Amino acid sequence: MLSADYLGDLGGLADHVELVLLDHRGSGASETPADPATYRCDRVVDDVEAVRAHLRLDRLSLLGHSAGANVVLRYAERYPDRVERLVLVTPSTRAVGVEISDDARSEVARSRAAEPWYADAAAALARIQSGAPTATDWAAIAPLTYGRWDADVAAYDAAMDAARNPVAAQEFGADGAFDPEATRAALAALDVPVLVVAGSVDIGNPVGAMAELASLFPHADLVVQDGAGHFPWVDDPEAFRQLVVPGLAR
Repeated sequence: MLSADYLGDLGGLADHVELVLLDHRGSGASETPADPATYRCDRVVDDVEAVRAHLRLDRLSLLGHSAGANVVLRYAERYPDRVERLVLVTPSTRAVGVEISDDARSEVARSRAAEPWYADAAAALARIQSGAPTATDWAAIAPLTYGRWDADVAAYDAAMDAARNPVAAQEFGADGAFDPEATRAALAALDVPVLVVAGSVDIGNPVGAMAELASLFPHADLVVQDGAGHFPWVDDPEAFRQLVVPGLAR
């Protein structure tokens, strides 16, 4: 629920392909809709199709990060003939119903035990998972979201927090947004190359869940960026490019 600004040039990916970045409704240069219900994921899909038609492109290579991957997956379900390839970067799995346990996330978190901020972040994560977070706990777990945590990354994270659209976030996954059974069936028949990029220390979408998502496609490769969290192009732009650019040439 952010403008496309948070993606930047995806760690220099723009040097290799032409990027067309979409500001979702209510973010960046896109206007706020009169009806908040139109923030729902399955309705945003038609915005992507409108962009394709506007650009007069027969097919699209679609890259989706995090929650945006749900839009990509539902687009591929609805418009399979318009898809050239998919790149899913640390993707949310809500659209396909892949469940991620608290234990799986905690196991990833424990791999960061040597970090100076770990004790506070781990305690905050435990309170969130118990259903009793404090007002500061979500901010406290931010370092667990990245492969590196320094002043630049902290500023990047703060800028996203300031720009996020909370109404859009609430409506994005409202009732009717997802139909996992139908989406899974459609993806099983999708005859295009798919690249799933996982971060080895991503607590939001651990590698095991990313492998399960990749298994839903007939032609998918899973690549893992070592030492990367949920924003792999931020953690190590060069490593990200090395993993993604070959997939765009398939």
